[in-house]
Amino acid sequence: MPYLINPDRNVPWNDLPLLPIDKAEFYDTEVLETLGEAKAALARLHGRSVIIPNQGLLVNTISLQEAKMSSAIENIFTTDDELYKAYSDQRPEEDGAPKEVLRYREALWSGYNYLKANDQFDLQYFIEVFQQIKRTSDIVRPVFTETVIRRGRSGLNAGEVIYTPPRGEGILEEKMENLIEFVNDDEQFKLDYLLKMAIAHCQLELIHPFRDGNGRTGRVFNINYLVSKGLLDIPILFLSRYINDNKDDYYSGLMGVSQRGSWKAWILFMLRAIEHTSNITFDKINGIMRSKDTILAFVKKDSQNFKNEEDLINMIFTQPFTKVKHLVDSGMYAEKTARMYLNRLSDMRILEKKHIDGHHYYQNIDLHNILSA
Repeated sequence: MPYLINPDRNVPWNDLPLLPIDKAEFYDTEVLETLGEAKAALARLHGRSVIIPNQGLLVNTISLQEAKMSSAIENIFTTDDELYKAYSDQRPEEDGAPKEVLRYREALWSGYNYLKANDQFDLQYFIEVFQQIKRTSDIVRPVFTETVIRRGRSGLNAGEVIYTPPRGEGILEEKMENLIEFVNDDEQFKLDYLLKMAIAHCQLELIHPFRDGNGRTGRVFNINYLVSKGLLDIPILFLSRYINDNKDDYYSGLMGVSQRGSWKAWILFMLRAIEHTSNITFDKINGIMRSKDTILAFVKKDSQNFKNEEDLINMIFTQPFTKVKHLVDSGMYAEKTARMYLNRLSDMRILEKKHIDGHHYYQNIDLHNILSA
């Protein structure tokens, strides 16, 4: 049966079809070839990350960039230095763009930990991710909220309604229950995990269960889903990089499903995003590890010698900005020794000492460049 499209974008699409989608809507040779390429790239990334002894080197670096790019899709912008400073400070009372980005990162890890504890997706998973992103106690949007999606506020037809998500008593709950069953039940809904992820992400955006933050919630889901199915060990895929670079195609792909039933175009977009960003993330991991090993070898040759130099170099690669407090709190050094070592690394041009808002930060120059490329 052909996919039933949205007949009137100005009226809530309460007849949004439930999952699964008929394979005839998207399954062909081009999709299968693209799927194979995406799976190979993701498997290569997974294999590379698994053998790294200290995965903390990736946890605080790649996921920060994923958070930055996913937030940029929603026009929430911050510089790398602002983001790294905010992460380094970890001050919960601060607000603004850097803090919004950090909330996305926190949601990514909250979702990861939720699934480790509960083994499957449920409505509470999506609510907790959303609440973390938006720093709110709100839940699924109420029936009286007249949510519409409008075209961007610039260019031709700016502000026109392009989609009105479903609304009504019990409708969102029914569609979310169906989505969650589709995601969890791999016996009833047999489909490759990457195809499932793409379909589920689109369905979540079309349901639009929350008043705001749906896009970021959906992008956290993407990575958490891949981890939950064993395709990644930790949530480090830089997936939002591709989406942000191709933002118009991302949104037109979503609208193409609702207005024309163009599931194939949407799935091809998401598969290419996985392939492209798996390769980018793989290259960044290799760059980080090469840089760390080279700097460690260089430090070991230093005539003044460092105590616990391997732990020290690992520490300066777990986040782009290091503070004396980080080394002291970790138990590695006393404050005087920590400051002396960081200043020595600055003199060796491994770190760049920065004075910001009355505090000293030590930026790992090579790590910063790798992440920003």
